[in-house]
Amino acid sequence: MVEGSGNVVRGDHTIADNVSTADDDYAAHTRGCNTGSIGVSLACMAGAIESPFHAGKYPMTETQWHRAMDVIAHLAEFYKIPVTSKTILSHAEVQTNLGIKQAGKWDFTRLPFATNVIGAKACGDKMRADVKARL
Repeated sequence: MVEGSGNVVRGDHTIADNVSTADDDYAAHTRGCNTGSIGVSLACMAGAIESPFHAGKYPMTETQWHRAMDVIAHLAEFYKIPVTSKTILSHAEVQTNLGIKQAGKWDFTRLPFATNVIGAKACGDKMRADVKARL
């Protein structure tokens, strides 16, 4: 988890816990897409509204975004994960990119620090471009 300050806090589960989710001891983060997945969470946007957009009491910060991109790039390099729209994506992209029905998760389709980036694809493309730039 990446806090607004950019501080990284490890979760209760290891990445190995998601190799298989059959034992029910894993880090749940995306409906139907946890097995073999790594979740990087940004602690922000509590009370946020997608439309009309309101970032909530704790908007995602640019510092937080940059640190999350560092973390994702490190994980992609370490685990040899290619940076594609099917391997590195946000909750908002899972249903469209992977065809796995989600329960209305829209995070993130807006970036409070980059108001010109609008929509799941635009945000995901920015994420992947920022990760690739670090590799």
